[in-house]
Amino acid sequence: MDIRKLQRIVVNALEDIKGKDIEVINTRKLSDMFARVVIATGDSNRQVRALARNVEEKVRAAGGEILGIEGEDAGEWVLVDTGDIVVHVMQPNVRKHYDLESLWLAKPRRAAGSAKAAAGE
Repeated sequence: MDIRKLQRIVVNALEDIKGKDIEVINTRKLSDMFARVVIATGDSNRQVRALARNVEEKVRAAGGEILGIEGEDAGEWVLVDTGDIVVHVMQPNVRKHYDLESLWLAKPRRAAGSAKAAAGE
């Protein structure tokens, strides 16, 4: 499935259940494992689980694949892996604590030695 179409499906599924602060991060240049990270907030365990379940249902209904879902039991942070997009649905305190946006938006730093090695010094 086209990544833009899959992204629209995921975001719409989160919006359907009133997910908050939906953030889409393009990770194509940072990781070969997936192309996007989507982060959203739910106000309660029940809403977090409902948001994740809705993403799963909408992706499958569109012919997409779900590789895995983690964290449904606790409902504080549920991860839905679609292969190309990894969706994190979290309660506000968990989202603030782990601050995944900063992790994925940070620019990778080169070690001083690696620049010299690349130059053949």
